[in-house]
Amino acid sequence: MQANRTALITGASQGFGLALAQELAERGWQLLINGRNAERLLTAYNQLSNTTKVVAISGDVRDEIHLLQLRNALRDNNWQLDLVVNNASALGTSPLSNLLEHPVDNLHELYHTNIIAPLSLLQKVKAYFKPETKIINLSSDAAVEAYAGWGAYSSSKAALDHLSAILAQEQPELRVYAFDPGDMRTSMHQAAFPGEDISDRPLPKRTAIPAVLRLIEESLDSGRYAAGQLLAALA
Repeated sequence: MQANRTALITGASQGFGLALAQELAERGWQLLINGRNAERLLTAYNQLSNTTKVVAISGDVRDEIHLLQLRNALRDNNWQLDLVVNNASALGTSPLSNLLEHPVDNLHELYHTNIIAPLSLLQKVKAYFKPETKIINLSSDAAVEAYAGWGAYSSSKAALDHLSAILAQEQPELRVYAFDPGDMRTSMHQAAFPGEDISDRPLPKRTAIPAVLRLIEESLDSGRYAAGQLLAALA
């Protein structure tokens, strides 16, 4: 296990983000995490800080002042980043809306959260990158498949995929990944299917976390990876 590895994970108070933070904490990583719900984030902080050093700052990734707070936390702790995980995401409406009925004000929120905020965060923390810092932008199969009702979310993730690919071209010293975790039993997935039983979907720790650990621990080329693809290589 390497010492003093540091990860910044957005949206780490629940779901995939929290599951990844727990896994990295067990592996000795220092963590800078955020989440919109302060109470949930405090619960995550209390749990994680029993294992490793954690800085938790509550806020919305659309808030530029909050992103600067994350940058300043790196400065104040004299941390450099091995890993940035842009996990915080917005679904859109619940239930999902077809494109011609999707509220425009919600589109602004969704595209800001899923496209603008991840790039803005990277711009603010780039001075704290190490050589070959890894950036993982959370994608979805909806970024490549056309699902009715998912148009707003899907298009935002498709844009994030392309942004990731261009960033990898512009910054070849970094490893930039768009990661599709597959279906997961999370609050966001439940919001997409209100009132439905989604207990057949796996929890993040079952498939998505083992898959993303390949991106984190191995020297894979920049690119777009799906959990199934990464796990198949382990079989």
